[in-house]
Amino acid sequence: MQVGVMIPQGWKYEYNGWDAAAAWARTMELARDAEALGFESEWVFDHFHTVPAPLDEITFESFTTLTAIAGVTKRVRLGHMVVCNGFRNPALVAKLASTLDVASGGRFELGIGAGWKEEEWLAYGYGFPSTHDRLAALRDSLEVITRMLAPGRATFDGSFAHVAGAVNVPKGIQQPRLPIIVGGNGHDVTWRLAARFADELNVVFVSPEELPAEMEIIRSRCEEIGRDPSTLKVSLYCRDEDVEKAGQARVDFLGRCAAVGLSRLVAFPTRYGPDVETQARFAEDCRSAGIKLTA
Repeated sequence: MQVGVMIPQGWKYEYNGWDAAAAWARTMELARDAEALGFESEWVFDHFHTVPAPLDEITFESFTTLTAIAGVTKRVRLGHMVVCNGFRNPALVAKLASTLDVASGGRFELGIGAGWKEEEWLAYGYGFPSTHDRLAALRDSLEVITRMLAPGRATFDGSFAHVAGAVNVPKGIQQPRLPIIVGGNGHDVTWRLAARFADELNVVFVSPEELPAEMEIIRSRCEEIGRDPSTLKVSLYCRDEDVEKAGQARVDFLGRCAAVGLSRLVAFPTRYGPDVETQARFAEDCRSAGIKLTA
């Protein structure tokens, strides 16, 4: 099991009261440090306001942040947990992803989901469609994005997304295309979309004890369409509380996650302390759990 870390942006109050320039410098420092510690990947959220309440506090924009992280790192994989599909035209998302893949030297992975944070959608003028429509829009977007990332030119006329000969050059560095991750816990729609379009399914806040049963359902979604289940990776963004405190309880949790067959665990150890010491202690606990980091 690989281990990736969220890099602070302020979304979960980690930069409340900070000067913006100091917070940005800390984000870049933690990105460099996470790579040096041996973590496999670094991730950001795609949100505009702090959570749970929208305060007048720092939340750095996701694509800008990832571009900057790409410039201060050399090895780690990079991506979102996950892009909110409703915030951008899917053709634009494909263009952004392809450019980021080039800028990072072929390290970008496109995580995308239907979106959920109603207050944020309304505040930024997107409305807030029903769950059915948000998922249908995600399906259309995945049609557009997959066509633009691999062939490099797309035409598609769906109910929620339309492109007509849209050119996407460069297509990115990775071949045959950069990886796509579909994020969400929906058994019926989201997991079927992952089976159809994605290289990886990212589930959220599922306990290690619940994962074996969930992974059986994920396998069945692949089998429904004749896909080899082993070709769809499964990753977990774990509860922040499960990795908050250093020590044996965290080591045991990490070990239980590693034992169930996940391809990747993504955690946010610096949510409660955005500093290099907190991140280093998390790396130590990963190694104590028998997880091999790159460094």
